[in-house]
Amino acid sequence: MDTGLHPYRWVVVAASALILALAMGSIVNGMSAYVVPLEEAHGWERGDISLINVAGILGMALGGMMMGVLADRIGTRPVVLIGVSVMGLAYLASSLAATLWHYYALMFLAGFFGASAIFAPVMSVVGKWFPVGAGLALGIASAGQALGQGGVPFASAILIKSVGVSGALALTGGAMLVLLIPLALLLRPVATAGASAQAPDESGYPPIRLVVPTMCLAIFLCCTCMSVPLMHLVPYIQGCGFTADEAGGVIFLMLMVGIVGRVAFGKFADIIGAIPAYMAATAWMALLIYGFILIDDLSAFYLYAPIYGFGYAGVMTGVLTTLAAHTPPSRRGYAMGMVTMFGWFGHANGGYMGGLLYDLTADYAIAYGLAALFAALNLVVVGWLYWRIRGMGGVARLA
Repeated sequence: MDTGLHPYRWVVVAASALILALAMGSIVNGMSAYVVPLEEAHGWERGDISLINVAGILGMALGGMMMGVLADRIGTRPVVLIGVSVMGLAYLASSLAATLWHYYALMFLAGFFGASAIFAPVMSVVGKWFPVGAGLALGIASAGQALGQGGVPFASAILIKSVGVSGALALTGGAMLVLLIPLALLLRPVATAGASAQAPDESGYPPIRLVVPTMCLAIFLCCTCMSVPLMHLVPYIQGCGFTADEAGGVIFLMLMVGIVGRVAFGKFADIIGAIPAYMAATAWMALLIYGFILIDDLSAFYLYAPIYGFGYAGVMTGVLTTLAAHTPPSRRGYAMGMVTMFGWFGHANGGYMGGLLYDLTADYAIAYGLAALFAALNLVVVGWLYWRIRGMGGVARLA
């Protein structure tokens, strides 16, 4: 039976989306809801609080390459089971944290042994289940992350208001253990579904030594850009005089629309090619990100944020579809792990940059301006990769 037509592939996509929603929503920008509460409770500066998020993302970055290679060797399911278990236990332990270094250490462990064992392996296995038409499948799976990046901060803000910081962290950790372990068990390897034992055709791909380093630079630039509003849009809106619930509602709406954007840009990748779809999403983000600084009205935030969110969301789909289109299946776990490692470095860089520049200037304007510059540079890098691949006669397997 053709693996690409096996109906179980959609179970894998659905399970992947739900795992990414809670796990990645928590580690990537879930701490945005905690910035102001921790500042008010302890008097810590925002730059220092932002380092909690940085610690988790750096841990995820450093562990990503190792976990991607491990998934290539022993399979996705056992690696993801380790990841969701470690993340749940780390968040439970963080509910007892009393100092900043406790938060730093626990979030680093949650990233290094937890989230790093989830993102790259999950995306790799989804791509393997879809040897053709992977753009839509990867778009749907990555839409789960968008759901989590909007839903987790929104839910966390409500939980913090109800049960405090410690209670919110404990409930998040418990939810990970209860929900994500059963979902991870659904990530069956392709070979067990009755798929053909014939080795996949790995001819026609451009050199991995070209694709992976270039994409490492590209994703660092685009993730530095996107992490600024992911981590600092909620505090910025609160600084405009609105409540945490109202600010959380804006980013929740933005990322809910982002779900549609991720799926749409995945479909665009199937139609126009992975790299052109990636470039279109990057241009959208670069043109619109600074617009947040020009807004101080809540209704305008609710109108503008989803417009930005639709295009911004396609950037990560573009990264994933580009890797699926231009790397061989046998090296894809390595490629996903290596490239996403630099993505998380970018997320950490942008998240910390936003907090540090706010502390220095008491304003977010410079941070958002630099974010737009990073997005523009990313567009140049990806355009160069597209030119090189076309010049070599490389195939666009998702086109």
